[in-house]
Amino acid sequence: MSSKTRDPQVTHKIMSAVKSKDTRPELMLRRALWHENMRYRVNFKNLPGKPDIVFTKYKIAVFVDGDFWYGHNWALRGMSSFEEELEGYSDYWRTKLLRNIERDKENDLLLRSMGWTVIRFWESEIKKRC
Repeated sequence: MSSKTRDPQVTHKIMSAVKSKDTRPELMLRRALWHENMRYRVNFKNLPGKPDIVFTKYKIAVFVDGDFWYGHNWALRGMSSFEEELEGYSDYWRTKLLRNIERDKENDLLLRSMGWTVIRFWESEIKKRC
């Protein structure tokens, strides 16, 4: 095993601990919205992509995108592009991240075709501003 390769069992344990809902950035954004008297629903499962926050009255779907999972980590790590960051990943992770991004685009198109407005926030933006 090279010095850059981590034991797959260690990676599995780390990734299993990653939350998919009620993450810290989601909670921060929800708290800020609530403080501004903006009322919403959370984890609304009846829509494509399962938005994190939904304003049903106004048909607004809000997603909180994790920097790593949705291809923004490169900007935080001082790299010049997402492609540069992908060069350091295995084929599995490269494929996984690219598919996440593609799936988001598909869900955004579906939501817009249903008359919804889609808003996406990077977790790092929320952490800076809330």
